[in-house]
Amino acid sequence: MKRVLSLYAVSIAAFFAIDLTWLGVVASDFYARHLGDLLRPDVLWAPAILFYLLFVAGVVKFVTLPAAGSVRKAALNGAFFGLITYATFDLTCLALFRDFPVIVVVVDLAWGAVLTASVAAAGALFEGRKTS
Repeated sequence: MKRVLSLYAVSIAAFFAIDLTWLGVVASDFYARHLGDLLRPDVLWAPAILFYLLFVAGVVKFVTLPAAGSVRKAALNGAFFGLITYATFDLTCLALFRDFPVIVVVVDLAWGAVLTASVAAAGALFEGRKTS
């Protein structure tokens, strides 16, 4: 159990650092430009943190642990898991919200794949070091 909690902590830290860099630095203008008035002026941190906690639990359970320390397997499966999970949100928005920008869907799907592959690979690297 301690091993899984350590893996979870490493994965949370990786996810938080990478995603906040993306959202706060790299892509903040992109989302502001394309989503405009849909964005809140201030982030509601409770649901954001709950998402991070649940999403990373899914990455650890369904991607990193089954990869058994293989960085390549974790990255590939993480990319697929990220694509599917981010598609759940983005394709639902595209289906339900008038004028939801297709470019946001495309960028988010790519980001979900890259982010999740990165987090899963970081976890697999950690796992590989713990088991060697």
